[in-house]
Amino acid sequence: MSKGDSVSRVGLKKLTPDVSAAMGSLHGAAVSAAQDAKVEPEILELVRIRASQINGCAFCLDMHTKDARAQGETEQRVYALNAWRETPFFTERERAALALTEAVTLVHDGHVPDAVYAEAAEVFDEQQIAALLWAATVINAYNRIAIATRMVPGAYQPAQK
Repeated sequence: MSKGDSVSRVGLKKLTPDVSAAMGSLHGAAVSAAQDAKVEPEILELVRIRASQINGCAFCLDMHTKDARAQGETEQRVYALNAWRETPFFTERERAALALTEAVTLVHDGHVPDAVYAEAAEVFDEQQIAALLWAATVINAYNRIAIATRMVPGAYQPAQK
């Protein structure tokens, strides 16, 4: 949808800076928890991209595919992520994280099945599962914010190392 076709939306950061800052703090805490738990940064970006694909969040897809590529992720894996089950490109840990992410993102569709959780528990410890649950929760919240406010994709650039 072009800018001309939509109603002007609120600027959450400007109108609710305390809530926006709290969301940023939640994101930072989730990232720290994942680092402390030794969850690979590549897995976190796959989680963010996959949830954003499911939710149809163009802004977050733009951001996180760029971040993943800047971290060395291959184009092939990014392009195939929507069909990860049908490709040989993802590790057992990545597959478990992606399945858990999908279950959390689609929680209305069967909740988080025991089989999905058990699969994650086979390759991640409890601290890592907690970090993955927070990562999936945070990106789902950000997806909803970006979609509801119609954040425009395209301008984001990853931080330079």
